[in-house]
Amino acid sequence: MKSKKTWIGIIAAVAVVAIAVYFLMGGQKKETISFETSKVERTTISSSITATGTIEPVTSVTVGTQVSGIVSKLYVDYNSVVRKGQVVAELDKTNLTSELKTAQANLSSAQSSLNYELNNYNRYQTLYNKGLVSADEYETAKLSYLKAKEQVTTARESVQKAQTNLGYATITSPIDGVVLSKSVEEGQTVAASFNTPELFTIAQDLTDMRVIADIDEADIGGVREGQRVSFTVDAFPDDHFEGQVTQVRQQATTESNVVTYEVVISAPNNDLKLKPGLTANVTIFTLEKSDVLAVPSKALRFMPNEALLKEGQSVEDVEAAHKVWTQEGNVFKAHQVEIGTTNGILTEIVSGISEGTDVLTDFSIESGDGEAQQEQASNPFMPRPRNNNNKNQQKK
Repeated sequence: MKSKKTWIGIIAAVAVVAIAVYFLMGGQKKETISFETSKVERTTISSSITATGTIEPVTSVTVGTQVSGIVSKLYVDYNSVVRKGQVVAELDKTNLTSELKTAQANLSSAQSSLNYELNNYNRYQTLYNKGLVSADEYETAKLSYLKAKEQVTTARESVQKAQTNLGYATITSPIDGVVLSKSVEEGQTVAASFNTPELFTIAQDLTDMRVIADIDEADIGGVREGQRVSFTVDAFPDDHFEGQVTQVRQQATTESNVVTYEVVISAPNNDLKLKPGLTANVTIFTLEKSDVLAVPSKALRFMPNEALLKEGQSVEDVEAAHKVWTQEGNVFKAHQVEIGTTNGILTEIVSGISEGTDVLTDFSIESGDGEAQQEQASNPFMPRPRNNNNKNQQKK
């Protein structure tokens, strides 16, 4: 009985060993390394910033009145097309006409007084020359004449002012354009005691609009006049409008501790879809370089490691500030390159490698069950990150 139990224990131990050997040898999954490549090809390298802005006419004029009174007539309404010099409104002229008549009467009276004082001065001058009146009497007559002359000048200015004010009661358009807003109605009283009341706002040309965009201080350094701009408006979400930066204003605006700068963007509006006041979602292309040789920027960070090479594979490295790698058979070869513009995703290749060449950019490790895992900087085949921003790196 004891011998039988011994044999059972031996058989069980052998079975355990056999299973362990199977899992250690036959059951182990093999892993293969595959490399990702990208061609050196011609493309456009660009970068952009986004912002929001408001659409407005390039030229708009607020029409007001310099005199007080009651609005007696309005000749235009919203969206009315007007010409320069066209009458758009009139104020009641009763009081202004009365002031003009009073000024004219004062001028007539002053002129009569001047005529009398002139004749009196001439008589005293003749008598003074003959020695018949004293010098004091002569000087008094002369002074009265000069005062009367000044009074005429003052009265004439009063007439001119009254005529001008009467002319202000007829309000005309200063430009050709379209009436955007109307702030008064007939019968309304406007007072110009302290400031000029606003009656209308007239836009000169609605086919020539602009966008005033607020650019964050972190982005303003890359904005220049002449840069291409694309923008959309919520009213026409499927339409893309084009313009360019025409002005970068130097004055900063601070709101809630956020500093922004105004950038003026042209917005041609030949089809009149853009309306004043619409919000524009703006994209300013701060970098655009077309038809240049480029590779993904990560190709410049790729670095193979001899520790993980297969049997027969080798590495040919070069001392260079910038290089890319190719796989030529069993040889990983480095190529010194001169780089140009970059937007962080693509980098321009000025020289060092020809168009159409496949360069190594990345690799992945595939397990025996077909599941591929992307390796990151923890693997020797990958480039070392320049900072610690690669939070999605996986360590094998």
